[in-house]
Amino acid sequence: MYTASDANALFVGKNFLIIDDFQGMRTMMREMLKTFGVKNIDTAANGNEAIAFLEKGKYDVVLCDFNLGGGGKNGQQVLEEAKHRDLIGLSTAWVILTAEKTPDMVFGAAEYMPDDYILKPVNEATMKGRLEKVITKKAVLVDVEKAMRAKNHARVVALCDEVMASSKTNTTELQRIKTGTLLSTGQYDQAKQAFEQILAKRDVPWAKTGLGKVAFYKNDIDRARQLFREVISQNPAYLEAHDWLAKCHEASGELEEAQRVLTRSTELSPHSVLRQKNLGELAHKRGDTDTAEKAFRKTIKLGEFSVHKSPDAYLGLAKVCSNRNNPAEALQILKNIHKEFESPETALHAKVIEGMVYRDAGDHINAGKVSKEVAELVRADDNKSDASVMLEAAQLFLATGNKEAAENLTKTIVQNNHENTELLAQVNELYSQAGFQDKGQELVNASRQEIIELNNRGVVLAKEGKLDEAIQLLSDARKLLPNNKRIMINLVNMAILSMRQNGRNDYMMQLATECLEQVAKLDRQEGWCAQVRAALDAIPA
Repeated sequence: MYTASDANALFVGKNFLIIDDFQGMRTMMREMLKTFGVKNIDTAANGNEAIAFLEKGKYDVVLCDFNLGGGGKNGQQVLEEAKHRDLIGLSTAWVILTAEKTPDMVFGAAEYMPDDYILKPVNEATMKGRLEKVITKKAVLVDVEKAMRAKNHARVVALCDEVMASSKTNTTELQRIKTGTLLSTGQYDQAKQAFEQILAKRDVPWAKTGLGKVAFYKNDIDRARQLFREVISQNPAYLEAHDWLAKCHEASGELEEAQRVLTRSTELSPHSVLRQKNLGELAHKRGDTDTAEKAFRKTIKLGEFSVHKSPDAYLGLAKVCSNRNNPAEALQILKNIHKEFESPETALHAKVIEGMVYRDAGDHINAGKVSKEVAELVRADDNKSDASVMLEAAQLFLATGNKEAAENLTKTIVQNNHENTELLAQVNELYSQAGFQDKGQELVNASRQEIIELNNRGVVLAKEGKLDEAIQLLSDARKLLPNNKRIMINLVNMAILSMRQNGRNDYMMQLATECLEQVAKLDRQEGWCAQVRAALDAIPA
């Protein structure tokens, strides 16, 4: 392990990236690093150049100015994108350099947890001392990062425990990595135990927030709400607890209170793209179009150079404009969205909203025309789009008299989500509002029964020892219904059984892993995922 007495040795062989919009500052920093023994130094003048460097190479230390000038990403957004796209790992030290330390800057950057802040101007002794500390801390994370990139979650947890047992250096970061891994892999009981052990020694907001997440994922919403409130009471500026408290209120149907909490967190950190978008969506759901419009417009402005730039804000603003009897602006936003985003899913959603805008404006001719275009797009979509988008498309079909398209799409929605009672209730409500309540219930029941029988056939085949036939049957079904949780759960269980009988093979492992990841993506509260990960890890190589 590196020690402070090996001062200059700490810098030997390390790769540095300096990000600053001023040539003079880049030159000064480069020369300063050379006096420490650093030889491998790249420099970037703006966020785009920095991202290009990070895409091509691995850096041990990144020194990034917060304010990178106008017309591009700031330092927070570069860090944000680097973490979101996994361009830096646990062992990379990210240091923010700044001449300002306003609350907005601190709150915004702190959410992405840089390893240190250094205020400008900085002298050589201060820079060297601070870098020695972060490099020493990061050195112990090299093996942890390798295990994480290999998706060996059990190894990540074990390494964190090993390092914490042998050294007190970096304990907090190792605890965060361990508990974060346990949470992300659905090991909620182990995560709860780890958080409680931390809190038994001292009351730290991130650990209590983590305990609240465990309660949330285990559907104990009241306990989760209580824990998040305790965190906020003791640490009013702890933003993550605000976000999770809002989720608790929303999960309980307390939308007004959820919006109040989110509004407070956007006041504390007004430059968060995701938080502003969430506020806009929640306000729109409540019918608060004033707040929704402001939040969506701010999201679009803030997101111009952010990795979190999202079509959702543009689509949300178009809906709000339509709700506020401004179809002209709504249609212009939808027209412009194609210049900003090129995905087929976005094109489909924009077209659905366009049809609803025409319908709300009383233009039945154009609404009907767009409805037919949407029907063609849905046929080409292969069930890739979110269920909520498909529900909106079904609503458009019903509103424009396209009953056959509505029925076909409704059947697909139900069969992809036949165990999702909330979504099935939304389907029934959709048909009820259109004046076809009995038809809606009939469609839901028939579609559910069809998929239940298909699943049951697969299970019977497996029990009869016809495992290959069962896997083929459900694999074919999965191609048609890629978001059906039950099909994927059964497929994974069958793949594991097959490998236990016949030995590990790449196809079965890939099939099981893909299904597992999709189930976890669809439902973070699906406790089955943790057990299956352990079962897959236990299959001999």
